Amino acid sequence: MISLLSRLLGFYKGILPPILAETPKRAVKFFTFEQYKKLLAYASLPPGLAFAVAGLGSGLTEAVVVNPFEVVKVTLQTNRNAFTEQPSSFVQAQQIIKTNGLGLQGLNKGLTATLGRHGVFNMVYFGFYFNVKNILPVNKDPNLEFLRKFGIGLVSGTIASIINIPFDVAKSRIQGPQPVPGEIKYRTCFKTMATVYKEEGFLALYKGLVPKIMRLGPGGAVMLLVYEYVYAWLQDTIDSK
Repeated sequence: MISLLSRLLGFYKGILPPILAETPKRAVKFFTFEQYKKLLAYASLPPGLAFAVAGLGSGLTEAVVVNPFEVVKVTLQTNRNAFTEQPSSFVQAQQIIKTNGLGLQGLNKGLTATLGRHGVFNMVYFGFYFNVKNILPVNKDPNLEFLRKFGIGLVSGTIASIINIPFDVAKSRIQGPQPVPGEIKYRTCFKTMATVYKEEGFLALYKGLVPKIMRLGPGGAVMLLVYEYVYAWLQDTIDSK
């Protein structure tokens, strides 16, 4: 019974870092998107381009916040010890800092790939959603309008996942265990992509695409809907005071 429980808990290795990072991560994503969008209003950019650039800015900012949590998460998930034998997230973070410091070989390992992953995703995600939403006619029926927004959000999350997954693959290779212990094979984002392409082929850059789409397609739609409706509710609440 204990052995079975230990095996089941193994599926949840590294769960604490994403839980700790998720709330600030989403807050940073949408808050900074709004701030960059306001700043870009002074640049006289076309509205469609402004949405994409604001999304890029929010993604880059989000990546800086979330990358240390990602490093700890990946390190814990690749730990082959039983769940009950592995160190806590805090202890693991301390070990990484003690061994390799806070830099690009330590707690911020793979930062360039994380910047690419989040920057590209948010650029496409926000850019596509708001541009298409402004083109397609609004439905007067609230239920149909909900489905319209959900459908656009679903496609936004799916397309963004397809475009940014090579950065995700590079990030996993850089932050994960290297093929030969003690020898660093994957160092920088684009060099890692080139190595994967050369040794494993083009499709290797799209490993894990299906589960990623299954998560971020509908998940992305839900996030945008929550953001839109909560934002509208807050605006109405503030305006009524």
